Amino acid sequence: MKILITTDVYSPVINGVVTSIVNLKRELEKFGHEVRVLTLSNEIKSYIEQDVTYISSLGVGKIYPGARVTISKKCKYLKELMEWRPDVIHSQCEFSTFRLAKHLAKSLHVPIIHTYHTVYEDYTHYFSPKQSWGKAMVAFFSKKVLKHATTVIAPTEKVSTLLQGYGVKRPIKVIPTGIDLSSYKQGNAMQARKDVRNQLNIPEKNRVLIFVGRLAKEKNLEEVLSNFSRVKLEDMSLLIVGDGPHRQALEEYARKLNIEDNVIFTGMVDPKELPPYYQAADIFVSASNSETQGLTYIEALASGLPALCRKDPCLTNVIVDGTNGGLFETFEEFERHLEKMLCDQEEYRYLSIHAKKKAYENYSSTAFAKSLESVYYDAIELFHPTENVFYVNNSGINQ
Repeated sequence: MKILITTDVYSPVINGVVTSIVNLKRELEKFGHEVRVLTLSNEIKSYIEQDVTYISSLGVGKIYPGARVTISKKCKYLKELMEWRPDVIHSQCEFSTFRLAKHLAKSLHVPIIHTYHTVYEDYTHYFSPKQSWGKAMVAFFSKKVLKHATTVIAPTEKVSTLLQGYGVKRPIKVIPTGIDLSSYKQGNAMQARKDVRNQLNIPEKNRVLIFVGRLAKEKNLEEVLSNFSRVKLEDMSLLIVGDGPHRQALEEYARKLNIEDNVIFTGMVDPKELPPYYQAADIFVSASNSETQGLTYIEALASGLPALCRKDPCLTNVIVDGTNGGLFETFEEFERHLEKMLCDQEEYRYLSIHAKKKAYENYSSTAFAKSLESVYYDAIELFHPTENVFYVNNSGINQ
């Protein structure tokens, strides 16, 4: 197949959506498909770099930090994509590039598969004075956009239920986002652990909690910092890996709680360099309720870290209480899980083993790409029904 992936953000931007697209593209190409990406340029200039088309755009950071938009639907680069004639378009964002995807799909009479990555209800503080207004706007907008998709991909049942509640009528398939887990296999984990701890001046005796992700208000890191400040265990460090618009406020909050000496903000870390940071830690922590799936959760599990996370529907079947981690709604639950994980070696070993097992069995990038490949073929067949036509995919021969 010829597959066009459209997204408002792409490399060199680092976030969960970009990581999932990069992994999907690589796996689909391993299967023998031809994949191109259409995204927004970070400047008022369009250009092509290898198999990625960058369309000129303007920054609209007042709406959301780092956000960009494009208006143009006519340029030589879009014409080149039309001449390439993709068989299917997989959209990854609801804004500017979705408009372009819709334009291309209509012109070429090909299906749009759309992945709904973001629970916008959790971002209403960026654009609406009232949360109730914001939720109504999100529901209206999502329904309006998704009616143009042939199939909608939801990373979790939480997102699927949300979209149905918005009144979305298009078929919704739940497919967990896959991750390339090969780099998280623990080769020389002890040396990596030692190197990162030395680099960050973390004492070897300390037990380390780690959060990895964008430092934004919706990640609710204040609760992690508050809980960390209240636990009675000694010799502990909190490692916060990532950057974002809320970092300064979080650093100030850590100082207010008098825990700044035990909290390390690393800033942005290249995804390729992340595995040693997980290996330097003992437990992954998060209090976010804004995840659609949370790829860093899977990375942590694959690294053998039990996860201690705020209870949320997005974590159903991802974090299983007492199997690969613990879920909390109160500080008391957070403290109870943490003490059990860190003070009971047998419990910790059990959680660690099952964390890795669940990650590798359910969230590999190969399994993710295979599931989407099947969705693509079904959508193409719906648009162009044929008889006695055979194709070969990774699951065998299909008619």
